[in-house]
Amino acid sequence: MRAASVADYRELARRRLPNIFFEYIDGGSYAEATLARNVADMEALALRQRVMRDMSDLKMGVTTLGQTMTMPVGLAPVGMAGMYARRGEAQAARAAAAAGIPMCLSAMSVCSPEEVAATGTPPWFQLYMLKDRGYMRELLARVKALGCPVLVFTVDLPTPGARYRDIRSGFTGQTGMAAALNQTWDGLTHPAWMWDVWANGRPHTLGSVAGAVAQTPQAKRGGRITDFLSWVARNFDRSVTWKDIDWVRETWDGPIVIKGVLDVEDAKAVVKAGAQGLVVSNHGGRQLDGVRSSISALPRIAQAVGGDLDVYMDGGIRSGLDVLKALASGAKACFVGRAWAYALGAGGEAQVTRMLSTLRAELGVAMILTGCADVAKAGRDLLDTPG
Repeated sequence: MRAASVADYRELARRRLPNIFFEYIDGGSYAEATLARNVADMEALALRQRVMRDMSDLKMGVTTLGQTMTMPVGLAPVGMAGMYARRGEAQAARAAAAAGIPMCLSAMSVCSPEEVAATGTPPWFQLYMLKDRGYMRELLARVKALGCPVLVFTVDLPTPGARYRDIRSGFTGQTGMAAALNQTWDGLTHPAWMWDVWANGRPHTLGSVAGAVAQTPQAKRGGRITDFLSWVARNFDRSVTWKDIDWVRETWDGPIVIKGVLDVEDAKAVVKAGAQGLVVSNHGGRQLDGVRSSISALPRIAQAVGGDLDVYMDGGIRSGLDVLKALASGAKACFVGRAWAYALGAGGEAQVTRMLSTLRAELGVAMILTGCADVAKAGRDLLDTPG
């Protein structure tokens, strides 16, 4: 199958990846109500078709936090991408750079920040706060020295959400021989992935935190990637407050974006904390189930704080049409997560490049048929609202 849409990349990834990794990408927390809302609420928004306008000169580029983007789309942080394709984060970084858009590297990436920066374009870097503040300080110094231009501090994960699919697939909850047999069979029944990732994509560690994990029993035994994730989950710091932004500033003097905001009061706190941007996000429906979708939370937050900092959104973006809907709802730019994870799992860098080209083409069509010649001027008038 030749992929034509994000749904097609999802199907190709489902076929190619071991079940534990596909379900990890695809699933959300609990009953996945919020995961479904992210997509359904986006689909429910109607664009306002306009005709007979000069659309011969489209402007898709935006500038934010000193970064020029050829279109208002970036790659959101996605954990363990190096398990979806060989050295997956590095492949995605090359695709993003070729497209002229930023990639935000997950703190839970297989590739280290140094490996990804070596592709030629230092990524934005996502920070999770762990209990070992000494190591956190070292990590911030590392990414600063690499020239990473923006720090994205994810604040909606003081503890991991409960993801039933990961338990059912055997990704979490199984230990010992049962886990080993399940994962071995999963790999053997996906030989293309086995050769690409398992045989030729090592080391299978978490590059950003490998130093902190190095002395654990699992690391010394050469444990599975899930062992390292379990260690990280146990070391998330639940004590983090807005005052910790000041602590981060002691090492990091560049732009800070706060990711994981759904509430207007929290958005106002982001402004008071001195951050330069925020991402309206529910972690792709992977944390607290039952909360509102990102797109439904976006307008109120953009109206409240959009004049004070740059507002972005992730969650539910499945097409270039969705990108324009988000811009019309107040976002400066969007970040896609599952879309690029599916494409990477479907066939590495080449498929991520094709997926981004598809988003760009779809955005262009949406702009032309709504009479929006410049994404920087996209507003609520692009939406066909009742009344």
